[in-house]
Amino acid sequence: MALTPDDVVTKQFQHVRFKEGFDPDEVDDFLDEIVVEWRKTIAENEELKAKLAGYESGAIPAAAPAQTAETPAALAPEAPADAAGAPPAAASAGIIELAQRLHDEHVAEGQAQRDKLIADARAQAASIVSEAEAKGREEIARLDQERSNLESRITELRSFERDYRQQLRSYIEGQLRDLDAKATPSGPTPVSAIGL
Repeated sequence: MALTPDDVVTKQFQHVRFKEGFDPDEVDDFLDEIVVEWRKTIAENEELKAKLAGYESGAIPAAAPAQTAETPAALAPEAPADAAGAPPAAASAGIIELAQRLHDEHVAEGQAQRDKLIADARAQAASIVSEAEAKGREEIARLDQERSNLESRITELRSFERDYRQQLRSYIEGQLRDLDAKATPSGPTPVSAIGL
């Protein structure tokens, strides 16, 4: 239920007994002031609604936009004419112009912030990519060095294997020659000489 000024006027409060409370006359005077201001506000609201309906229906012609001051207080509609003598339509147009300018400023600010965020993100992405590429190059260089070391070690091991085989072959061939040499000069050794 909406509260009306008449509700405020007719509201009855119970008096407090045996306790301190507010002075009823003072409360009534204050509520009377509230009712007066509230009625003014409602009347002004109704008047503005009627004017707006008249502008929307075309019954009241809209005035051309006028140059307005920079502050919103100078643009606020008051009564049929504002303090500067401009009609309410001019003040409304000024308010609309101010709102449009504020909207444009907010949009421009949002776009500037968006562009800054995009530029920062691109710079950060470029930094991350260049850092990753540098690490990749370092890793490739390290792996190339490791491969070179391993290939050198493999070459050393193959050379060692070749030399070892050659030395082993020479040693075995020498041992075979020695066996042949011991068996050949004396000829076959009789069994009796062996001591069997």
